[in-house]
Amino acid sequence: MEELKEELKGKIIEVLNLEDISVADIDDSDALFGDGLGLDSIDALELIVLLDKEYGIKLSDPKQGKSIFESVNTMADYIAKNRTK
Repeated sequence: MEELKEELKGKIIEVLNLEDISVADIDDSDALFGDGLGLDSIDALELIVLLDKEYGIKLSDPKQGKSIFESVNTMADYIAKNRTK
């Protein structure tokens, strides 16, 4: 699971072009939106595409995203349970 979390942090930084942030800067439990990394709705769409392309996960209900994208921990947990790649 730790390996998945580190991989996920790297992919988030790469996909969202977060040039001023390193993997070490993102805590597993930090909020991804709002006060944490400060991501916005466009970033949420990019994360949905990331889940699909990298892990074969399609979100059928966009409202799921709010709970899935809460933190790296919640994303990694969801990916571990639902990935097809």
